Amino acid sequence: MSTLAPLRLLREPWNASEGNQSNATAGASSAWCQGLNIPNELFLTLGLVSLVENLLVVAAILKNRNLHSPTYYFICCLAVSDMLVSVSNLVETLFMLLMEHGVLVIHASIVRHMDNVIDMLICSSIVSSLSFLGVIAVDRYITIFYALRYHSIMTLQRAVVTMASVWLASTISSTIFITYYRNNAILLCLIGFFLFMLVLMLVLYIHMFALARHHLCSISSQQKQPTIYRSSSLKGAITLTILLGVFFICWGPFFFHLILIVTCPTNPFCTCFFSYFNLFLILIICNSVVDPLIYVFRSQELRRTLREVVLCSW
Repeated sequence: MSTLAPLRLLREPWNASEGNQSNATAGASSAWCQGLNIPNELFLTLGLVSLVENLLVVAAILKNRNLHSPTYYFICCLAVSDMLVSVSNLVETLFMLLMEHGVLVIHASIVRHMDNVIDMLICSSIVSSLSFLGVIAVDRYITIFYALRYHSIMTLQRAVVTMASVWLASTISSTIFITYYRNNAILLCLIGFFLFMLVLMLVLYIHMFALARHHLCSISSQQKQPTIYRSSSLKGAITLTILLGVFFICWGPFFFHLILIVTCPTNPFCTCFFSYFNLFLILIICNSVVDPLIYVFRSQELRRTLREVVLCSW
């Protein structure tokens, strides 16, 4: 799959001379450096699955008034962000398939404008997805550590301001990226943003796990049979491990790719790593598929509403 405009240029570094790039390519000509040939059908399939999943999540949250709370509004925004990833991927893949098979013939200037629009959607969805992952982590932290004051801290007005701010910042940042995508400072900002979100989630979830462990120890000292609480704590630990693991696995390779573009654009090892760019895009789309399963399907109320939505659609 060939990616569009600025995203296509992220596949390989632009901050190296042609001679250096050719030398690096020659030094990295081994079989494992040829990358993976990922068919467009896989991008299309994953995009459709993600789109359907996240549409169901949004429909369920809108349908059930019991889910009209800041926590589920943030989850709904995450689902919308993931839908943007899916929609932009679907539109990009469909247009490329149609143009490759000669079904669709478009003037070059129109293609460039379409490139910019689709890339803006992709960049905006990436930034908003990362942002709402962090917002959800903060919301859960407040729920656990400030349970009695949660409704006074996370009011509906503050939730709306937070959501509007994330969407506005995502739109502005994606516009800046499309305009100045050749500037290393832009890549450094993206990398710094990812590292900030990773550290934020890691610190918050470790603190939440430490609190759960402390409560378990307190309960164990007061009761003779803390089996239920031990099981609950283990389940919570597994959930936190999955959250951080999926986040790092799905987003880490893409941002490591950006780091290598800035630090070693002509190194043979880095050149090999660049050849797997499509795989990193697949992982990001997979994150859009997995997000509903982790953040949403764990809620019994939401699962019940989803069943109602699916049954009604049939």
